[in-house]
Amino acid sequence: MSNATPGTGPLAANPLTRAVLEIDEYASGLGWDQPARLFALVDTARLRAEEPGLAAQLGLDEGGTETASLTPVEQDELPSGAPLDEFLATIAWPDAVTGCALTVERQMLPPSAEDAVPEGLDEAELATWVAGHPDRQEVRMTVAVLRDGTRESALRLREKDSPTEVLTGAGLVPGLADALAATFATD
Repeated sequence: MSNATPGTGPLAANPLTRAVLEIDEYASGLGWDQPARLFALVDTARLRAEEPGLAAQLGLDEGGTETASLTPVEQDELPSGAPLDEFLATIAWPDAVTGCALTVERQMLPPSAEDAVPEGLDEAELATWVAGHPDRQEVRMTVAVLRDGTRESALRLREKDSPTEVLTGAGLVPGLADALAATFATD
């Protein structure tokens, strides 16, 4: 397991936004063309108290004074080949996990190009069509949800790959946030 180094990310008002920006910064350090990465979000104080060995391994054992902070813990590599939504539907988190986050790269079109999308394309054909479109943009999306339903997202365009150019907001990637929230559903 690894995590983004606490305390090195941009300042943000709430713990979930800080965690999302920390994960975005970590993913940025790995470069582009990376596979999707899944993170458990755990309460830092609870982690220190209940799992001191793991906290030490993650560099969290030294006197952090922050209250209400979340520590992202990267999970095992996601299986290649399985559709992301199908994989997420198989996840059930233990009680110690406060939330989860996913970072994934996608190609997007500006709204002005959406009317030109041909009708009747399946998912693979649509991806091929978007990849060949001259106005496509590569984006890294980091989306996080908490058990209580709180959401946050960060978007970084490849062409504007700078920490000062990261867009954040709770409703930026609603479909992915819904899929992550479903991993906490108790049926």
